[in-house]
Amino acid sequence: MPADTSIIPEVRLNLVAPDIEAPVAVATLLADRNRTTILAILRDGPHCVCELAAALGERSNNVSNHLARLREAGLVRASRMAADTRRVYYERDEAACTAALSQLKGVLEPIR
Repeated sequence: MPADTSIIPEVRLNLVAPDIEAPVAVATLLADRNRTTILAILRDGPHCVCELAAALGERSNNVSNHLARLREAGLVRASRMAADTRRVYYERDEAACTAALSQLKGVLEPIR
């Protein structure tokens, strides 16, 4: 039985590739298990490097490197608390996390 060729679309060779730099940057950042775990832990509020290192079972300097990447991306921010000025505490930047999620949704959401 011959195929119904009336439903085969015309080949479109003039497609324009979308700009996917931002979602790729977010996905690359989150592709690391430690960075994603850090963001998940920080949902509950600020934590210092020593707390994060203990939770991850990692050395503090390794966690600091991951935090630096997250900070550069704007997903976390660092501050010192008045009650404990010796330690730096990290917290999520919720607006930046929402924007990152939006970037990923733009690629992954189904067509409506």
